[in-house]
Amino acid sequence: MGAEGGRRRRPLRIGVYVGCGAVLLAGCASMPDSGDLRGVESTPRQDAQVRVFAMPPRDNARPEEIVQGFLEALTSDDPQYETARKYLTEDAGQKWKPSSSTTVLADGPSTVADRTGAREGSDDYAYTLTGAKVATVDAQHAYAPDSGRYTKTVYLTQQKDRQWRIDGLPQGVVMGKSDFQRNYLSVNKYYFASTVPTGSGGRPGAVADPIYVRKEVDPMTETVQALLKGPTRWLDPVVRSSFPTHTALKKGVSSLAPDDQNELTVPLNAKADHVGQTQCTKMAAQLLFTLKDLTPTGVDEVKLQRSDGSQLCVLGEDQAESVASRGTGKRPESQYFLDGKHRLVRLPSAGSGKAPEPVPGALGEGDKALRAAAVSRDEAGAAGVSLDGRSLYVGSLVSGGSLGEAVLHSDGRTEDDRLTTPSWDGSGDLWVADRNPKDPRLLLLEKGAGEPVVVRTPQLDGRVQAVRVAADGVRVALVVEKGGKTSLQVGRIEREDKGGERTGVSVLELRSVTPQLEEVTAMSWAADSQLVVVGRESGGVQQMRYVQVDGSTPLRTPPSALTGVKDIAASEDERLPLVAYSVDGIVRLSSGSQWQKVVKDGTAPVYPG
Repeated sequence: MGAEGGRRRRPLRIGVYVGCGAVLLAGCASMPDSGDLRGVESTPRQDAQVRVFAMPPRDNARPEEIVQGFLEALTSDDPQYETARKYLTEDAGQKWKPSSSTTVLADGPSTVADRTGAREGSDDYAYTLTGAKVATVDAQHAYAPDSGRYTKTVYLTQQKDRQWRIDGLPQGVVMGKSDFQRNYLSVNKYYFASTVPTGSGGRPGAVADPIYVRKEVDPMTETVQALLKGPTRWLDPVVRSSFPTHTALKKGVSSLAPDDQNELTVPLNAKADHVGQTQCTKMAAQLLFTLKDLTPTGVDEVKLQRSDGSQLCVLGEDQAESVASRGTGKRPESQYFLDGKHRLVRLPSAGSGKAPEPVPGALGEGDKALRAAAVSRDEAGAAGVSLDGRSLYVGSLVSGGSLGEAVLHSDGRTEDDRLTTPSWDGSGDLWVADRNPKDPRLLLLEKGAGEPVVVRTPQLDGRVQAVRVAADGVRVALVVEKGGKTSLQVGRIEREDKGGERTGVSVLELRSVTPQLEEVTAMSWAADSQLVVVGRESGGVQQMRYVQVDGSTPLRTPPSALTGVKDIAASEDERLPLVAYSVDGIVRLSSGSQWQKVVKDGTAPVYPG
């Protein structure tokens, strides 16, 4: 539980005394032994080697000092919260489980002494902790946006030695947003999609499962342990792990770290002793994908061991992509948009300086004027929505290819009540929403053809305005409109099959990932677990930002400002530039540069997908 709210903080050079609690920076020579109840500024540490440690309670500390010191101790880098437990009675310390949850507040908990003699027949003190909730991280390390008031009570009692200690407190940890950002790190665990066909080259597709771990408290070991325990509850129905059930680190292994060759040895318990070579290499691939960005130099090789110390398998980073694919396993060759003649054109992703050129086939030849388009992930075909938004066409990107009849029609009264921009998933299926207010539907066309399947959306509250399916095929992002407000929501795709035939498709457990925005103008997948969003807060101006699929804000630097953005396109390959349609036409933003105009007359930019 952090303590950045409810009192003013002051910075001190070496350490800070907060009542009976203090924060000590590693390498400090001394600590002040007196001071008032004000604390440090909660600012992110820039030096990854600097760790913050808490000070234990001083003798004869007053009840309010015990509470404030305890809250400060919870924002330290103490691995097992041993110092925080010194503020508790022995019985409370045994019952308290800090790993059960972390509650994030806007400004940290304020403390109010609401009464004395809180329990009948005692002289105990009680303090109420309050604040505005922002998010919760559960026991699986999964982050979820939250709101409303946080109100919990902490009870103190005076022990036989006359020292005040906390003997009643809520489970878990609570801290302010800035303390959370300083203490925690977002990491993607990886599992394999279980409800969609295998990815490129017959390899299983890897799906990112973001979690939060403590940044300075052995994040590698904590991440590996979380990976072994399995996917988070939200993702679990659509993914699988190659690790056998109940696989864990070998008993007695408390910490993992790569050696000076960036090779990581992972000793496992007996549950993994008898796995075959193929399964073991998939397990190792999960580890390599998960640990890729966790250290400055990464992990180049993983060695898995049996419980007796013998080797199960070895896999290098350069081999992981041959075992499993992330996304579609294919880097897009081009960026696409509609030119001034409403034709589908392409621009090489490599930025060769070439001018945009019409795509081969009917969609690039101008047989049908288009208002939106989507290119399949293998870049062999495309779908286009007619200029009036009423009809959906599908064609191949081959010279001379014909377009044929429309595969879908909308009866919406106006253009804005008709078809959205379509989206291709990794299996080659085409998704689109019909915005007709009389019959709003989310639709799927298998392989872009046949009778449209109505996707079940039991928790959808509003009308879908935009659809983007992730490359992994198990998550979909929807812009949903209700009551004049639009929100970005991410849902889990579940496919039902019987006898080898698909019997239904559902999008379940939709969750808002931009609760602070009341208008979402455009969005696109921008990484394995991130989207780029254009929108505005209530009364605010248009802004562009990255968001995680769990609703948190990644450390990734937001795109530079751009005026009047109407559409945005990003690749799940983060190395490729953003492309946008704004008041300046089609513009492109490469890493480390500014927005550059591509063409003035152009709309509806897209990457494959």
